[in-house]
Amino acid sequence: MSLWVWLLLSCLFAYAWKLVGYLLPDSLLQNPRMSRMAGTMTIGLLASLTIVNTLASGQALVLDARLGALAAAAAALFLRAPFLVVVLAGAGAAALLRLAGWN
Repeated sequence: MSLWVWLLLSCLFAYAWKLVGYLLPDSLLQNPRMSRMAGTMTIGLLASLTIVNTLASGQALVLDARLGALAAAAAALFLRAPFLVVVLAGAGAAALLRLAGWN
């Protein structure tokens, strides 16, 4: 199958999944277990998106300055730095690593 067929199928699946969410009864959505699961899925999806954007370039695995930026941001998060400091640490690390020639 072509890429467009897969793209259209995934769009249809996403729309159907959203429609199912509207059809669910409120009692199921108010369940604390459901809220925990939705929160956990959000964290997992965000983490996987971060890793893919850090380590992938097209379909190749790439180790470049983005990995150092992620490590610097993770260290700042571990030290409980404010969000702006985390962003600046990651950006600064990426800039220094690119300046050092690690593309």
